[in-house]
Amino acid sequence: MADHITIRPAEGTWVVRAGGAVLGESDRALELSEGDYPPVIYFPREDIAMTFLDASETRSSCPWKGEASYYSIQSKSQTIADAAWSYEAPKDEVAQIAGHLAFYPGKVAVEQV
Repeated sequence: MADHITIRPAEGTWVVRAGGAVLGESDRALELSEGDYPPVIYFPREDIAMTFLDASETRSSCPWKGEASYYSIQSKSQTIADAAWSYEAPKDEVAQIAGHLAFYPGKVAVEQV
């Protein structure tokens, strides 16, 4: 596990945008690197405008992180289905990502500012 996933504080300030609106900005984000996948930025839930997110029925399971819950983003003009995910009760080895959300880069913009 230790060589498969690494979690560290993400450098600088990160912002997530969808449908032209800023959903969140954080200087407390985490960067999770897993195997050969591109790093993923996890935002503290407190730094995200949760009023724009609706929990969906979608779930997935990762052998290293546990079960993920998904969220759809409601904007004025559209619903972006399952655009974010969160591990509500992650496995002990990745406990730092509890209370954090990650977003699909193809569905929203996640950028360092």
